[in-house]
Amino acid sequence: MTRYSPAMQALHWGMAALMFATLPLAWIMTSLPRKAPDREFWSTLHKSIGVTLLVLVAIRLMVRARRPVPAEMPGPGWMRIAARISHWSLYAMLIVMPVSGYVVSSAGGNAVSYFGLFDLPALAKDQALQGMARMVHDNARFAVYGLILLHISATVWHVVVRRDGILNRQLPAQR
Repeated sequence: MTRYSPAMQALHWGMAALMFATLPLAWIMTSLPRKAPDREFWSTLHKSIGVTLLVLVAIRLMVRARRPVPAEMPGPGWMRIAARISHWSLYAMLIVMPVSGYVVSSAGGNAVSYFGLFDLPALAKDQALQGMARMVHDNARFAVYGLILLHISATVWHVVVRRDGILNRQLPAQR
């Protein structure tokens, strides 16, 4: 069985960990009152992980363009098409979410700090743009939740029902 390269495996699992980290951070951040003293900490952490995910998805797409991915697993055509659609939809959401989040903050007149190390370039304050970006960011999260659930469910189905070894493609080779 052909596996993804170690670099692609590391990107996959690293990005998965960051995605699972940023979701509860968003819930914590938005549950705090606007003037809560620690809200800025949670907000910076959430935004910084989002920016990191955007950079990692760019790297992942560049690596993917330069190095072919393993051949698709044998199976019905609908399954291969569904896998392609769900994977590319996840990539799209990994771009839409951090970009829309950045626009929400920046167009709202708030600096976007990267782990307190530096601020990303600011956009001009624009309430209409901020509102549109907020709508995209708030609604796209449901697509992200659904795609993550679909991805995990499909993996479980491949492991438990089909037993076709597809998960092994994203795991280091065993000796």
